[in-house]
Amino acid sequence: MGRGIALVRTPSSRLAQGIVTHIPRTQVDADLARRQHDAYCAALDEAGWSVRDVVPADGSPDSVFVEDTVVVCGSRAILTRPGAPQRRLEVAGTESAVRALGLDVTRIESPGTLDGGDVLQVGDTVYVGRGGRTNVDAVRQLRRLLPDRNVVAVPLGAVLHLKSAATALPDGTVLARRDLVDTAVFPAVRTPDEESGCHVVPLGGERVLIAASAPKTAHMLDDLGFTPVVVDVSEFEKLEGCVTCLSVLIPGQAS
Repeated sequence: MGRGIALVRTPSSRLAQGIVTHIPRTQVDADLARRQHDAYCAALDEAGWSVRDVVPADGSPDSVFVEDTVVVCGSRAILTRPGAPQRRLEVAGTESAVRALGLDVTRIESPGTLDGGDVLQVGDTVYVGRGGRTNVDAVRQLRRLLPDRNVVAVPLGAVLHLKSAATALPDGTVLARRDLVDTAVFPAVRTPDEESGCHVVPLGGERVLIAASAPKTAHMLDDLGFTPVVVDVSEFEKLEGCVTCLSVLIPGQAS
């Protein structure tokens, strides 16, 4: 039985021009990025997710990072208003995709700004990174839009998104970098040695998607009884991307 639908988006031909904020710009190999994206999608498919493409946005360099355009919570899809104005055109294609799935669609309105990468859901708690891309007005809007969830604002350090600094394992334990985020807000925390070890995507059961750049963390997860699913996302990491950014997983949705 399938686990649900995974929304993804083909890398733009302008990927190398994507925004870089906290790291030096380095050359992106667009051909390698496309191959890595194909392998990423194949890993989702193998884990039981039905991979569905959001309409491409080739004019938007960062559009492959589809997670930033929507927050899905149960049957609700909250369209974001990205903090970088040049990314706001990406949202329309995602809106078409979530409406086609029959989700209840709402959106963050001006003056709120929200990137989906700033939203970490752990059980009934929704942690929202308060930093460069997401503002306090969006946090207030999320509280109104998700009255049945505990929405917790999390101040960020010098990092692009909350999920650049913290993500959660299937058991609710958060993998986090203490130098980038206040880990006191999380009930249970592990601190990987590798920065990219903080970036994981639970795929269902014991499977956990993790980047090839975090081999020590993958070994730790294996020791904890999880099954690491390792993918190489090096070209996306050059643009401050990680395994979470490249998809939106919608559990329980039939393909």
